[in-house]
Amino acid sequence: MKKYFLIILTFLSQTLFAQDHPNVVIVYGDDVGYGDIGVNGSTKIPTPYIDKIASEGILFTDGHCTAATCTPSRYSMLTGKYGFREGVRILPPNAPMCIPTDVLTLPKLFKKAGYNTAVVGKWHLGLGDKNSQVNWNADVKPGPLEVGFEYSFLLPSTNDRVPCVYVENYRVVNLDPKDPLYVGTAPQNHKSTIYPYGRTNPESETYYPGDHQHSETVINGIGRIGKMWGGKSALWNDETMADEFVNQAKKYLSKQSKKKPFFLYFSSQDIHVPRAPHPRFQGKTKLGKRGDAMVQFDWSVGALSKILEELDLADNTIFIVSSDNGPVYDDGYEDGSTVKKSTQEADQGHDGSGPYRGGKYQIYEGGTRVPFIVKWPKKIKPKVSNALVSQIDFIASFAELLNIKLKNNEAPDSRNTLDAFLGKDENGLKYTLQEANRTVAIREGNWKFIPGKKNTQLYDLGTDISEKVNLAIKKPEIAKALAAKLAKLRSSKGLRHAEK
Repeated sequence: MKKYFLIILTFLSQTLFAQDHPNVVIVYGDDVGYGDIGVNGSTKIPTPYIDKIASEGILFTDGHCTAATCTPSRYSMLTGKYGFREGVRILPPNAPMCIPTDVLTLPKLFKKAGYNTAVVGKWHLGLGDKNSQVNWNADVKPGPLEVGFEYSFLLPSTNDRVPCVYVENYRVVNLDPKDPLYVGTAPQNHKSTIYPYGRTNPESETYYPGDHQHSETVINGIGRIGKMWGGKSALWNDETMADEFVNQAKKYLSKQSKKKPFFLYFSSQDIHVPRAPHPRFQGKTKLGKRGDAMVQFDWSVGALSKILEELDLADNTIFIVSSDNGPVYDDGYEDGSTVKKSTQEADQGHDGSGPYRGGKYQIYEGGTRVPFIVKWPKKIKPKVSNALVSQIDFIASFAELLNIKLKNNEAPDSRNTLDAFLGKDENGLKYTLQEANRTVAIREGNWKFIPGKKNTQLYDLGTDISEKVNLAIKKPEIAKALAAKLAKLRSSKGLRHAEK
């Protein structure tokens, strides 16, 4: 009887634990701008699935990633520490992992709370150790598993960089040992597959031409950044990548039970270049492959949501949709995403930044103000929120939800904004920092201050959301105060420490 009593008690405790701890899915778009979704004003790109999720959760109008480029944003979201503090930039193809294995991360936080954790999709945070290059023909590590994920299925860098293969946990998928994979350099007498060099063989770029940077190694008719040899049997298919990631996520989610909660970081490659949407999405817009890839991303979001519903997991799952930075159009390939090159704005009647200035690589609002939706049917009532929120605050906020106390050296820039994420706080952050190409700006309320040696900028977003009127000269006292605060925060050990 005692044995059966313990079994029943264990089952009940596991069930109650799972009910009290929601599952968490973060769907992360790549270069998806604030204005690329219907609920934020897009009329040229249909996004019915994202729009539906927004209508069922909280649509944030002032939600931000931390940087206007991908690697720093991903780093800060997963570590709770601004990338500029560690000099984190966009990583080259063969870069070592930029997240130290001994720091708290978002997946480690969830593991502490008894969660199962997984990442599927784009990584671009480096792989391997800084002291030695990755051996792509053996165990590829350290990587996601060393920073808290229990399962990973990766696009190792980005889709415009080599290696053009998938890595599942520690191994390159479908790699033939007779055709070893090399990245960056290869042995002098290697026997591996040699791919076209687009700079001297532009005719090999049959999908569409790339610029000088995107022409080192041609895979699937598309030039890439970086050199690669071998691994032909393991090559990905660009047009089926979204399907592959959704299928891998479905496999993972189907294995989850209601006894143990899970955290899934689903990191889409859409709508990053090279844009190569599946043929079923091609022609769905009149904006070239960028618009069509956005329709594909919307489909991915909808497919994940449907999987959760079919598995009866949706009600107690926090489902977050966002992006790593603002939009970009002509970014290395002639893919039909026509732009006005002088302003980097779309000239086909669509602006991915919506009403905001700038986009990817730029310090203005369009660089970091991105789609930001939080849905939790069990707890959150649908609404539109103007609260200022940032992805860097996920760790501290989920720590509060899971009743985990952060140490002083853990996630130092992450602050508890759980009430805002749950729709209970209409204001959110009093201030936040934004980064683009080594420039760090500060947002405090409606004020936006951008430092500069020759061109200090100050904008009142309450009356000038497009950042057209620089008030630095007219409002010197505000500019001076924000400059001082920014300097203090940059030199601090973290925003949480600065507030004590």
